[in-house]
Amino acid sequence: MDWSQRVNAALDYIEENLEHNIDMAKAASLALCSPNRFADIFLATTGLQVSEYIRRRRLSLAAVELQASEGKIIDIALKYGYASPTAFNRAFQKQHKVSPQYARSRRVPLLTYPRLSLQIILKGEIHVKVRIEEKPAFTVVGVKKRFGNDMEVKQGELEPIPAFWASISKETYAQLAELANANPKGLVGMCADFDGVREFDYYIAAATTKSTPKGLHSYDIPAATWVILENDGQEFWDLHQRFFKEWLPSSGYHRADASIIPDIEVYSGIPEDDSYVELWFPIVKDS
Repeated sequence: MDWSQRVNAALDYIEENLEHNIDMAKAASLALCSPNRFADIFLATTGLQVSEYIRRRRLSLAAVELQASEGKIIDIALKYGYASPTAFNRAFQKQHKVSPQYARSRRVPLLTYPRLSLQIILKGEIHVKVRIEEKPAFTVVGVKKRFGNDMEVKQGELEPIPAFWASISKETYAQLAELANANPKGLVGMCADFDGVREFDYYIAAATTKSTPKGLHSYDIPAATWVILENDGQEFWDLHQRFFKEWLPSSGYHRADASIIPDIEVYSGIPEDDSYVELWFPIVKDS
């Protein structure tokens, strides 16, 4: 069974259990990876958090059932995981833009999301500069902030993580530049310390052998094999997706456990449109 088939097996499990509790550890095991890694793969290949996909699919099925049956709205809500009419009404309106009662009484068209099926298509017309390197353990030191994967962006505002970069003072950037004396060179952006509900810390840091100054935080990264993708005029997110969609499935490697070794972004300076970037992904040779 290849990589895409394993992920589709996990998607099959999710689809078969939309009316029940979904065990993400079980879904991840079908994809032969950890829950954190499965969440990373899902986000990279679909642009959605897996929890958001499940929510959309449940509300899509609920909408069909609401308009095709005479079942009580509270029973349909409970069937698809909503413990109260208020929670169901709020989620339903967010997706379908009308209340469940209005959708049933007026038979209005509703927005539904189909079941996903992963198909890997390799595109060779756009090259990617890639190298694989063994790296010893190293430590990064910097500032960090806690984020949630369900974070929303208000109109006219920056995405939360770019906004975090923009909030860092010139003095802090100068302090990080002074600390930087190890590989990888430059500033490091890194998601780490994921918890069970997929909250995480995002670090803006520098690799260093110096002691950690007061007010900053350190994170130890173990020795690993890294695949390093160089930005060659592509959008950051496009480069990230190409790792999961194109390079990884045909590489003979799989991604190391993200709960142990995080992905890292390496910048030549403060991230801007013309800032050079490398994406580092820890990998393990397939057995």
